[in-house]
Amino acid sequence: MPTAIAVTSADLALPPQDERTVPAVVLEGLDREPLDRALSTLQAIVETHGHLVVLCSQAVDPAVERRLRTLRSLLESDRIALFRPELPPLGLAVLARQLRQLASCDLGPGVLASAGRLLTHYIHAGALLASVAKLDRVPVGLKSHARSWVPGAHFGVLAHPEPQLVRIGPEAALNGPEFATRMLVARGQLQSEWVTDTLAKSWNVQGLREAPLPAESARWWGTGRLIEFCSYLPDLSVLYQLVTSVRRSPCHWCGIDVIGDRCVFCSATAPVPEIRAG
Repeated sequence: MPTAIAVTSADLALPPQDERTVPAVVLEGLDREPLDRALSTLQAIVETHGHLVVLCSQAVDPAVERRLRTLRSLLESDRIALFRPELPPLGLAVLARQLRQLASCDLGPGVLASAGRLLTHYIHAGALLASVAKLDRVPVGLKSHARSWVPGAHFGVLAHPEPQLVRIGPEAALNGPEFATRMLVARGQLQSEWVTDTLAKSWNVQGLREAPLPAESARWWGTGRLIEFCSYLPDLSVLYQLVTSVRRSPCHWCGIDVIGDRCVFCSATAPVPEIRAG
């Protein structure tokens, strides 16, 4: 069985991108279950799949994260990775689907889990907001705060990879990817075609689809009056080439092959090379 890729709610488990995309493991309600039942659930998943990678939004209820860390500790398992990237909920859902695509390939669990950090660099995630008064994920100037009280004001916000905020007007633009992508759009309680008609065209996206707005999005963005968007690489062959082009090395602590300088399973970092005096 391929490494399991898990999300903490069903609305983060996007439909398959292609026929090879493996299903997501949904750990919804894990914090509300009795501890022994939740422990049995997680243990069964690890025994079936060998390794488990859980993607957790930074807007998730703190009780969910605490329960996940408690369960991992009780299982005393270094085969469970908790990954909390600095992505809005829709971007996290897209990343989880990309890892589900790669889970069908000949990648070891350490390389697959490490790929999450690599692929976040190729995700452009943001939202169109009716107010930035409660936005604390992206730097907001005093003028923008003041303008958010003006009736009808809308703001285009890019949260990742580089924060950017603009007030929507004829010349408004957000920095987009310099490579071909598709775009996913999730509509909240805001009526506007700026994302689909203006932003998508300026970014030259190769395809556009809509998805339900994740429940955590309103908390992440500070308002339910939004339209969230995410531009991403859709093709498995491109994702696979990106991941396999990076040098992999065994973790000095647990021995699993990883890419990057930190093991996502045991959290060990690569030792600093010793500098010998000449």
